[in-house]
Amino acid sequence: MRKAQSFKLAVNRCGIVAKFKLIISDPASRKVTISELEGPKAQPLIGRELGEVIDGSLIGLGGKRLKMAGGSDKDGIPMRFDIHGGAKKYVVLASGTGFKPKSPGERRRKLVRGRMITEETYQLNLVVEKQVEEKTEKKIPSRKAGPSDAVKGVKSSGD
Repeated sequence: MRKAQSFKLAVNRCGIVAKFKLIISDPASRKVTISELEGPKAQPLIGRELGEVIDGSLIGLGGKRLKMAGGSDKDGIPMRFDIHGGAKKYVVLASGTGFKPKSPGERRRKLVRGRMITEETYQLNLVVEKQVEEKTEKKIPSRKAGPSDAVKGVKSSGD
């Protein structure tokens, strides 16, 4: 019976489908858009870290460069830049993400998550870094075949 239970656990762990709630803020227009990614569309984000700049076409926003600013897991545990990996860890904090001191100099041991994006990550905060201009080739109009400007000014000998 124990083997059957462990087999079911293994299947559940392998069958985890990544689902992210993306909060994309654009400082230029001062607007925020919320969208969700699930399944194969969310797969390119797994394994990336906070602070990385990604191309918006990975998540369906072509023409934008996005910086990963933060996030949290399904339990609301925040991600921190200074913690390696994607696991939960208890860390002594004095300030910053995940802790708001009530008195000056206060430090506490708090549960935070590392900077790597995993399947347990639920919410991702993204900031539009800049709009990528699409490359367009300038078409130079071709000149019609005919005498060049230098030849136009020369009178022919038959006049």
